[in-house]
Amino acid sequence: MRVTIWGARGSIPVSGPEYVRFGGDTTCLEVRDASGEVLLVDAGTGIRRAGDRLDREGIRNIRLLFTHAHWDHILGFPFFRPLYTPGVRIEIHGCADAVISIREILERTMRPPTFPVDLGEVAAELVFPAVCPDRFSVGGVGVGFIPLSHPNGGVGYSFEEAGRRLVFLTDNELGHVHPGGRPAAEYARFAAGADLLLHDAEFTAAEYGERQGWGHSVWEEALALALDAGVGRLGLWHHNMERTDGDLDEIVAACRARVPGTGAALEVFAARQGEEIVLS
Repeated sequence: MRVTIWGARGSIPVSGPEYVRFGGDTTCLEVRDASGEVLLVDAGTGIRRAGDRLDREGIRNIRLLFTHAHWDHILGFPFFRPLYTPGVRIEIHGCADAVISIREILERTMRPPTFPVDLGEVAAELVFPAVCPDRFSVGGVGVGFIPLSHPNGGVGYSFEEAGRRLVFLTDNELGHVHPGGRPAAEYARFAAGADLLLHDAEFTAAEYGERQGWGHSVWEEALALALDAGVGRLGLWHHNMERTDGDLDEIVAACRARVPGTGAALEVFAARQGEEIVLS
């Protein structure tokens, strides 16, 4: 299983010299199985670069999952090049708790006057499965689900192939249980033994006091979850829009300094735009 990080920033895309190493695009994650089947998660601004590469490679069958429909997770969708390529089939799953379907959300996003091309006019074949199953497979990858603790709801995912497992929990507040969300212990059970956990780590403890209930975790909580779950690697995700490369280096260093005292063999890093990770 090959994992590509196309964007890991939260709230709004950012640019500038202080964001060069970890990147400024918002959430988009790519998972490929051993045969090359492609699955994307979320359509933040990172999906633009993902789409450009898929188009160059001639990929014609794509699955797109959404964790939820907040702006930073959908605003790149109209700029996804495969949408405008004849012969492409895109199967779109939106299993998040929402008052309207993901299809209607995307239609509204691409409806004039906010965007000049209507969703019904794109060249690709779009398929919206009517049923959200408890579990399904994409190629050789088994996909599992858990509700996120986030305003308006959301879905976290697990991806497993050939005994290797990735758990993706963006926009998940471990310090506050939102309607439909789960306590931290349940997320630890969901992530137990994963080779790689990508988890929301938007805030520092100092920032969190006045932001409790916003739907995001402090990095100490993400670290504690990874240790409780016994995962192999923790990738800090949903970087705050103000968080510079240097700030992220400091947070990673603080995490790494705490691990030896736990006796765990946990590797911690900050998700970096453009990074590819092979789980084999």
